[in-house]
Amino acid sequence: MILRIFGHDFHYECESLCRVYFPNEKINIVYDESDEDERTVVTRCLPIEGGNRVEVDAFIDGESRSLNAEVISDEADLHDKSELKICQLIFEVLSDITGYTPPWGIQTGVRPSKLMLRLVDEMGIEGALRYFKEDLLVSEEKTALAHVVASAEEKIINLSTDKSFSLYVSIPFCPSRCSYCSFVSHSIGNANARKILPDYLEKLAEEIELTGRIATELGLRLESVYFGGGTPGVLEAPQMDRLLSAIENSFDLSTVREYTVEVGRPDTVTPEKLRILKLHNVGRISINPQTFNQKTLEEIGRNHSVEQSVKAYQLAKAYGFDSVNMDLIAGLPGESFEDFKSSVDTAISLSPENITVHTLALKRSSNLNASGAEVSGGNTAKRMLEYASERLGKSRYAPYYMYRQSKCVGNLENVGWCREGKECLYNVFMMEECHTVLAVGAGAVTKLCEPGTTNVERIFNYKYPYEYISGFDKICERKNGIKSFYLSY
Repeated sequence: MILRIFGHDFHYECESLCRVYFPNEKINIVYDESDEDERTVVTRCLPIEGGNRVEVDAFIDGESRSLNAEVISDEADLHDKSELKICQLIFEVLSDITGYTPPWGIQTGVRPSKLMLRLVDEMGIEGALRYFKEDLLVSEEKTALAHVVASAEEKIINLSTDKSFSLYVSIPFCPSRCSYCSFVSHSIGNANARKILPDYLEKLAEEIELTGRIATELGLRLESVYFGGGTPGVLEAPQMDRLLSAIENSFDLSTVREYTVEVGRPDTVTPEKLRILKLHNVGRISINPQTFNQKTLEEIGRNHSVEQSVKAYQLAKAYGFDSVNMDLIAGLPGESFEDFKSSVDTAISLSPENITVHTLALKRSSNLNASGAEVSGGNTAKRMLEYASERLGKSRYAPYYMYRQSKCVGNLENVGWCREGKECLYNVFMMEECHTVLAVGAGAVTKLCEPGTTNVERIFNYKYPYEYISGFDKICERKNGIKSFYLSY
């Protein structure tokens, strides 16, 4: 589709909002009348006495809608108010012409709960709720969700001190690549991946040791540890044992509130691996079925069965982990509302401490996006999340964590639900950027958070395992940036 822009610089906001309605389409931004397309949105911002006149014209598959408004304001906030109004008009015309009203309104940011917390601090609860509903056009339901999650996150955020940090360990390998995945992960079934894995783990252990020395020198306090991927469950038990031992030898774990290993795919779960995790005091694991529909599992490239998901969970519970998370995805290709409903019901019947409900994100580099496969529309995905919310709420789960991704179906959200006292602390620490996350491994990003400010600096590791290995000396040099950051304030 084409987005025409005249007289303003709100292109990023306008493009993000158009993508809500057309997530699979390339959006071309033009500043003249040269191009034509069956789907075009024209935006104008024209100066008038005392302010601006904003106009939006939409031409979508033979239908057209037009709206305009005057923004009268002083020079100080005219730009922001004009931007807000033009986004509101885009929302109105595209909701009308497409038949889909995004429940998050014009709010396209990644962290709506973080925005809610800031607004509550600035204008009080009533003012924040009013701004969400009246200015951002967020639905009553999603406004309430943002407030509930923000309140839950605030309690976790307050656990952090100026010296707090979390440790993230990246295992960018999987049994096979899921069709919706855009992560930098390698299928362990590939001969090259199997060949470099030992060297990768060798370097990873070295980086863990280096990072631990730096944390100790700076007097930092470790709050949580999180193994992510990829699928950390692809590691064999001795490999897991070695990495977990490296962490124990490199960090003071006496202050750790939570230790999570995202085992991931159910077909990687074995008694020996679970025994090793328990031996090293891992208290929380994640086993992610994504769906309990066998046909969907096959379509999205997950080479495990529904039965394996159930058995893996039961085995984990038999080993006595404090908390087990299970992930589900709304909007997967070929799934009906009834399919998703069944998955939610099955997950709840198993009664894990955490159930995280994601909305499918159509990532550019995923096989799913490249294939053009048909996925659920916004209205169907919205109905799926509404059902999940209702059922989980009635089953003693509460929402405690939320984030958004670009190109999510229907511009919807990902929400972590948990039983009382079973919140995943790392998820909140990381997403709300309330303290530093020291990250190790390929594709890992260290986030250095300056206490009492919104200042966040990042140190990037090389993305791919082979780059990580060959460029390891450079990665070690970059780690000096951690010291520089902490010694600069």
